[in-house]
Amino acid sequence: MRTRFILIQTSHAGNVGAAARAMRTMGFDDLVLVAPRWANVLRREETIQRASGALDVLAKARIVETLDEALDGLTHLCATAMVPRDFGPPTRAPRPHFESLVAAGAPQHVGLLFGSERFGMRNEDVYRCHVALSIPTDPAFGSLNLGAAIQLIAYEWRQALGGFEVKDATPQPQAADAAALAGMLDHWERSLVEIGFLDPAAPKKLMPRLTQLFNRAQPTPEEIHILRGIAKAMADTRRR
Repeated sequence: MRTRFILIQTSHAGNVGAAARAMRTMGFDDLVLVAPRWANVLRREETIQRASGALDVLAKARIVETLDEALDGLTHLCATAMVPRDFGPPTRAPRPHFESLVAAGAPQHVGLLFGSERFGMRNEDVYRCHVALSIPTDPAFGSLNLGAAIQLIAYEWRQALGGFEVKDATPQPQAADAAALAGMLDHWERSLVEIGFLDPAAPKKLMPRLTQLFNRAQPTPEEIHILRGIAKAMADTRRR
């Protein structure tokens, strides 16, 4: 699925870098700038710093003079607009719109358009799009900076396309075997008797309940070692 991010009349160089970073984290790299304030914006120090390493996106990015040039080859256009228009394309939240796109067979080349930081998108530019995406925010305060808006849209589109796998680097502990668990419970039973907590003449259901507890907990061999150490410390304290 080809996706192009289009920034119209961007006035702050740092936002171009932030856009590149937001795109790169979600696996996108097609960035087009329409008439940005700075002709050398892709090489400015602030842009490079805010990109935080997404230099491949900046290297591939293009600057064009008109929106027509930026839209070349696109088959589905999504404007971003905080305020719904009385006339023009329907206003949708990103998630349900992207999900419906994918469910219907996603178009071949999607364009995501973002307006100027100061003025947003012009009505005539919004009217050229198939949908106006509005990020659900607090109705009393819907202000998002450009980099944050691009990150949210990029994330929602990537999720609709299947997302990326979250890899858990935490090693999964192996539970101790049944023999180790039985040995630990036997040790605990003897220690509990020695400290007077368990009456062997009337044990009731204490040990079966402890057995169920530790079966649910599935302690590791290291944890079994700790629990046996606790049992030994209890008995030693009682003897002293």
